[in-house]
Amino acid sequence: MMKLSDFDFDLPRERIARFPAERRDASRLLRLERAGGKVSHHRFADLPDLLAAGDFLVLNDSRVLPARLLGRIGGRAAEMLIVRDLGEGKLEALCRPASHFVPGAEFVADGGPRATVLAAGSRGHRLLQFDRGYARVLEHGYAPLPPYIKRRAAEAVARREFDRERYQTVYAREPGSIAAPTAGLHFSPEVLERLRRRHELLAVTLAVGEATFQNIGSEDLGLHRMGSERVRVPAATARRIQERKAAGGRLLAVGTTVVRSLETFARLDAGAAREEFSSELFIRPGFEFRLVDRLLTNFHLPRSSLFILASAFAGLDAMKEAYREAIAEKYRFFSYGDAMLIV
Repeated sequence: MMKLSDFDFDLPRERIARFPAERRDASRLLRLERAGGKVSHHRFADLPDLLAAGDFLVLNDSRVLPARLLGRIGGRAAEMLIVRDLGEGKLEALCRPASHFVPGAEFVADGGPRATVLAAGSRGHRLLQFDRGYARVLEHGYAPLPPYIKRRAAEAVARREFDRERYQTVYAREPGSIAAPTAGLHFSPEVLERLRRRHELLAVTLAVGEATFQNIGSEDLGLHRMGSERVRVPAATARRIQERKAAGGRLLAVGTTVVRSLETFARLDAGAAREEFSSELFIRPGFEFRLVDRLLTNFHLPRSSLFILASAFAGLDAMKEAYREAIAEKYRFFSYGDAMLIV
């Protein structure tokens, strides 16, 4: 039985990227062959030249919401990540420092929105009543960068527009995510245009929620339960996937959210509604991939469901060896870091 600790690795702190590459497609790209474990090093702009003629891509076109709020509570600096809109100004959020968000306390966000804490939940979750609706609250929001990027309040304010643009794929369409599908951050309009000349590009939508970045609390992976995330696989996309696969095409999933979307879709009951559904799929070694043939992904946190998924696809030993080489070659890790192509 594989344990959570099997998916641990040491990462020097300086390898964590706090900012993206100057150009989206200037990030580095490590190519890993599952058969044999061969590794080669490229730039992301090389991606169109690394794909075979039969490959086609599936992207997650979800758009990231500016769901991070900065402000003060009880006269002290505080912040929150809005995770759920419950209607009429009532929102659920992950709040920091959680100890300050006690029922009855008032949070004042930068720019004016005010909220009263109605109830306290577990792991920093709070129920709040705002003085305005969700859309108007988000007008004052910041890009929901993960905590390890360590964008403190003053820096977040100075770089607000930069992060709101760069922590978003250039093909984002459907609002709803509270974290970016980060494998897509490397695509520039130029790379997309080059890809379209030889490869079909299809889209699904997974609204990235807490499930994607939640901690795994049990050493026994069999006890972990993923949270639910909303998925849409348009009928036209599903039809083209079926046609391309039947013709011998290879499906390149752009990101772990696309993998979870498509592999959940492949397991739906025949009579179920097939365009919109929820995914709670936790992919770990031993998983049977029914649709995905290739994976483009970022370098992930140790002990995370994302690293476990990539290891299920490529093999844990191959992934650990590739990560060791990436660290030695000074690749940049996590959301604003470099990318990996697994073939």
